[in-house]
Amino acid sequence: MEFKHLSIMLNECIEGLDIKKTGIYVDCTLGGGGHSKFILEHLSEEGRLIGIDQDMDAINAAKERLKDYKNVTYVNDNFYNIDAILRKLDIEKVDGILMDLGVSSYQLDNAERGFSYMNDAKLDMRMDRHQEQSAYDVVNYYEEKELERIIRDYGEEKFARRIASFISERRSQKPIESTLELVDIIKAAIPARARREGPHPAKRTFQAIRIEVNKELEILNKTIEDAVNNLNPKGRLAIITFHSLEDRIVKNKFKQLEKPCICPPQFPICQCGKVPEIKIVTRKPIEPSENEIEINPRSRSAKLRIAEKI
Repeated sequence: MEFKHLSIMLNECIEGLDIKKTGIYVDCTLGGGGHSKFILEHLSEEGRLIGIDQDMDAINAAKERLKDYKNVTYVNDNFYNIDAILRKLDIEKVDGILMDLGVSSYQLDNAERGFSYMNDAKLDMRMDRHQEQSAYDVVNYYEEKELERIIRDYGEEKFARRIASFISERRSQKPIESTLELVDIIKAAIPARARREGPHPAKRTFQAIRIEVNKELEILNKTIEDAVNNLNPKGRLAIITFHSLEDRIVKNKFKQLEKPCICPPQFPICQCGKVPEIKIVTRKPIEPSENEIEINPRSRSAKLRIAEKI
């Protein structure tokens, strides 16, 4: 299957990164190379791009798309390791970092990857196919209470308890092996009226399981801190999120990094010595235009937040 992915808010990302022609930039989620190509078009030959992705399908697709550019370094790794990646490349600081936290259209549409509730496939959902834990393990081996927590917290699903209970009951008879098998269980757990309203009844649960499989929220706080630490003064960090949980983490982490003294108000003088590390460029997140949403409906929930290193 051809790797296809429509990059979100291209112009907004480039403007937000405020690219210097000879700068060093990191695309933490290379995907098919869409954002990277746009960044490279704004760099001179002296500039450099580091493209990171844990999915080798994405790396291979990006290499083909960016084959005319010689100033690209490809890294097959998780952006969680950005600090170690840059050290290994002998790069002390960079001028901009982009994170697009969405799942690529290729991963969603490629049935065999097991991300989609619309196609039948083995339960997988691993962005890095080398990791051991898959959606199969989460669905079949997590305790019922833990499943409920994940579906409630990561999927914001109000029927989390019923869905976890139905999954537990079904797997006691035999393992749940396929995506559509899981979809049928979710549909049975959700009342008929609720199934007729809103998005696909399995959407929230599949999102929750994918987040758990790939530890997407767990790694975000530390990754933001490491990214900021690796920026030059006036370097920019741009992050695209696709659901409220991610956006809340980014928003709160940016506020924390921008905030100076965190001593209790009753302290007469500062004891913590904390100084602001960034200034927030986007007080409110940038959202896709109506035109972009019409062209690419999957961009509808995207939010772009940008911060600048002090």
